[in-house]
Amino acid sequence: MLITPVLTRSWTGRRPWTLPSYLGHDGYTALAAARSMPPGEVIALVRAAGLRGRGGAGFPTAAKWGALPRDGVSRYLVVNANEAEPGACKDVPLLLANPHEVVEGALIAAHAIGARHVVVYLRGEVLPALRRLQHAVAEAARGGYLGTVSLVVHAGAGAYVCGEETALLQSLEGRRPQPSLRSPGERAAVLYGRPAVINNVETIARVPSIVRNGPAWFRSMGTEDSPGCTLFSLSGHLARPGQYEAPFGVTARELFSLAGGIRRGHRLKFWSPGGASAPVLTAGHLDVPLDHAGVAAAGSALGAAAVQVFDETTCVVRAVLRWAEFYAAESCGKCTPCRQGTGWLVRVLRDLERGAADASALGTLLTVSETITSASFCAFGAGSTGALTSSLTHFRDEYLAHVRLRGCPFDPAHSTRFAAAGAMR
Repeated sequence: MLITPVLTRSWTGRRPWTLPSYLGHDGYTALAAARSMPPGEVIALVRAAGLRGRGGAGFPTAAKWGALPRDGVSRYLVVNANEAEPGACKDVPLLLANPHEVVEGALIAAHAIGARHVVVYLRGEVLPALRRLQHAVAEAARGGYLGTVSLVVHAGAGAYVCGEETALLQSLEGRRPQPSLRSPGERAAVLYGRPAVINNVETIARVPSIVRNGPAWFRSMGTEDSPGCTLFSLSGHLARPGQYEAPFGVTARELFSLAGGIRRGHRLKFWSPGGASAPVLTAGHLDVPLDHAGVAAAGSALGAAAVQVFDETTCVVRAVLRWAEFYAAESCGKCTPCRQGTGWLVRVLRDLERGAADASALGTLLTVSETITSASFCAFGAGSTGALTSSLTHFRDEYLAHVRLRGCPFDPAHSTRFAAAGAMR
């Protein structure tokens, strides 16, 4: 089946975010089952299911949980809800529609790793999701589901870099959010001097269904490399953009068909399988299996499955410029390659757009991108160059057209969803 409603099974119901609705869908039965098991058995269950992180890197969840020392020391579970990358839009809808699944998953994970403290780090700008999650936590507390676990919803101040684990921890401790190195031999994250596990919202929300239905059920979906299903966030020039819960291994062609295809009268030009940080792909990649291995083999990254779609009305230089402006604005400033390099990319791309650059600008873009990728402190720096370098590979002639014509050959108004067909002046 192309559509596998697990997390989304109740989204069309009446007030699905409330406790009565969640209980009507077997809510908190997995928590009771997990608490009757030894913590190691819960970890073994998740390991057998092959659950991988849904936040971007796809790291095996059980490996994170099992890395904590078994010494009785107080530890923390941190749920990363700092969704901020352009195109990434699955965590907030999940928190709005199904917050109790996240709460239940967090409580099961806390039992598995021996944590008495859970923190959900959420972007403060998404106030409706923040309030809905706080309400769900209060309902769970009144229902007696929290037990001895303290579950706190922490509102961040909106820094993109807080999606990076070590920067998130710095922010929670009241320091400037910047990435940091872990000490040699340190396997687990550290919060307030104690071991910690950090998992993405969707990763945590997948845990209750695994406990309820078992590893074999979970592995019946997806691929060997990436078992289960995930939320694909489809945005851009599609007839019906939105959230599509489908198994790993589904192709872009199949997903786009579910979404009604490219908007009427237009054709696909390029797409990103994993948000603004993923190298772009073209119509020639529509049959690539959307799992971590398949997308990597195609030269891109699945990331958080934020699939952005662009038709022929889109200027690839303008699209890359918008992404570059985002990374320049959101650089934490810790390292020079990212702090200075992202600004350079923006300046050169703006020159191309307004017709003030020559052909040497393409070499400058590649040189600066290589410096950022090889020398920036954290992965966010490298992520700022993926779309740019890949677009130069696939659409070099379009970059050169900006030089030859002394400006952009596209009318940006034509790429809006309400515009008629046609792009070239």
